[in-house]
Amino acid sequence: MDELDETSAETKATYDKIRDWVGDNYQLHVTNLNIAQVKRKNGIELRENYNKPKSDDSRQPGITPEKEKAITEALKHFKMI
Repeated sequence: MDELDETSAETKATYDKIRDWVGDNYQLHVTNLNIAQVKRKNGIELRENYNKPKSDDSRQPGITPEKEKAITEALKHFKMI
């Protein structure tokens, strides 16, 4: 029976699955950056990013409230929050 239990990796959604779910349910296009921003805001640990900006004062674009809400709903749907 232990063989049939899901691992933690199997219960988590990939960025592609989250992007597809948001597109299907909200008809919005979200990027990996948008998803990472919402995950970070909700306290979900992210891996180390090796594509760091060259300057310390570089800025990232913000996320619209409707995209943030849609991604948050996707994370709830996939039981990540």
